[in-house]
This record gives sequence, structure tokens and C-alpha cells, in this order.
Amino acid sequence: MFRNLLRASIVTLFAGLALSAPSMAQEKLPLRVAYVPAAPGLVVWVAQDKGFFAEQGLDVSFVPLQNISLVPGAIGKQLDVGMVTVPDLIKASAGGLDVVAISGGHIEVEGSTTNVLVARKDAGISSIKDISGKTVGTPTVGAILHVALLHWMKKEGIPANSIRAVEVPFSNMPDQLEAARIDVAVGAQPFADRMLAAGNLSLGNPLLQIANPVLATLWISERGWAEENKEAAAKWNAALQQSKDFIANDPDGAREILAKYTKLPAPVVQSLELPHFETKLEAQEIDVWAQVLRELDQLQEQIDASNLIATVK
Repeated sequence: MFRNLLRASIVTLFAGLALSAPSMAQEKLPLRVAYVPAAPGLVVWVAQDKGFFAEQGLDVSFVPLQNISLVPGAIGKQLDVGMVTVPDLIKASAGGLDVVAISGGHIEVEGSTTNVLVARKDAGISSIKDISGKTVGTPTVGAILHVALLHWMKKEGIPANSIRAVEVPFSNMPDQLEAARIDVAVGAQPFADRMLAAGNLSLGNPLLQIANPVLATLWISERGWAEENKEAAAKWNAALQQSKDFIANDPDGAREILAKYTKLPAPVVQSLELPHFETKLEAQEIDVWAQVLRELDQLQEQIDASNLIATVK
């Protein structure tokens, strides 16, 4: 009788585990993630499309934003994780926001670039030295591409106040350039190639004037969230690493996903250089931007770059 009871108990136990296993497997951590709908977002589109987030137990919902500088202020409120530029992280921290980087993003490097300074074909501009007196479209005044352009101008001895910077979303730059509302656009792929295909002139990549290679974007969260969710942050990194490997091993498949999320024609996407992604972060990659911001008088205090990088399991 005892054996029968024991057998029945064991059967009941395993039956209960079998019933609960699917529901346990289906429980995933929800993450609200913001990005700008340009080529640097490819790494998360791939992770979503190929199921890498789901494999890591993450239920990711996307919030596309045209202005990446809005992300730090929304972290911990409308957003859990967001893509920002390195200057955005530095300025947010200096402004009192307790945000940290949980993983790297895309790196600008020769042969794998996503940004181009484009001059209108009839604007009388053949090099950066001709930019004085011109109207320059940039996604956000004071953000990464504007900062990189001002740094480049300073190296060339061109006063910062010699241009008129106006805010134009990446997607609107081709039309604004064609309508002669701007003379120069600090563009990003895939929109930069549209401007170049129309006969406009590439003046070079402003980000590579900072360093080559240079860290451009990264992924941030609130410090408290990163400390309380180290395992989730590690899974986020693991999913992005899977995505990075997929992009490197199957660039055609990556381009199909890029076309899907950007709604661009396949021939346009096929011509683009894919961004280079790295999940690991080094303090010196942030320090180089802090130095540039100080030189431009956009950062007064010293920062500890290592304190802006979360410890991930």
C-alpha cells in the first residue's frame, strides 16, 4: 500500500511539473526598447526577427523615435532600455540623470560607416572648408553628429558660429536638400545614399574625425534597473551578440531584415555598408567623447567613464 501511495505521489508530482513547465517557459521579461529608425537599429531588428530575444527570455517591444536625444529622459518611465549616442549618455549623466550603459552599439570604422556629411550639388561646396555661411541640417543641435561636425570645423579653423544649424529628421533630409532649404545635411544611412544618388556631394564622415574607429551608439538603462536586473542585462547582451554574429555571417539575410524595418527598396539596401556592432564597452571609448565635449565647452566637469558602464553578469 505504501508503494502504491508513493507511486501515485510521484506521478502526481511529475504531472504537476509537466503542466506548469509550459507556463514557466512562456514567462518572459518585458522590455520597452527605444531606437532611431536608421541603420544602427539593425542589431535589435535582427535579434527580434530571428528570435534571439525570445531565446534569451526577453519580450521586447519597440518604441521608434526620430530624436535619439529624447531617450535618456524617458528611461525608467516610458522606456526600460534605449539606444543613445555616447555624448547623450555623458550629457545625461552630467545633467543629473542616473543612467548607465548596459551594452555597446555600433562603431563607426572605415569600410563600415553609417554617417555622411552631404553637400547640395549646387551649393558651391567642394570641401568642409566651404561650409562657412551655409545652413546645415542635423537631427539634433548639440547631439553627436552636430558635435562631430563642430569638432571637425574646429580642427580646420572654421568658427562654430559661421554656420546655421537647423534640426531636420534623417528621413526628411533628402527632400529638404532638394528643396534648397538646407545646404548641407549631416546624414545617416539609409537616407544618406538617397541624397548621394541624387548627385549631391559627400564631404566625408564627421564621426571619423573624432577617432577611427569610434564608438557612436550604445544601449542604456537606469542604474537601479541595471543593478537589480543583471541577469536580464546579460541576456540582452547575449541576444545582441547573437545578432552581431548573424549580421557578420549572413549579410544578405541582415539586409533583408533592414529592408523590412526601414521599408526601403531591396536594391537600395543592397548597396549599403552594414554597421559594425560591438557589445563590449571600454571606458576609453567614452573618454574620447568627453574630451571633445570639453574642448567645445559643452562639458565643464570631469566624468568617471567607468562609472557610466554597468556591471553585467
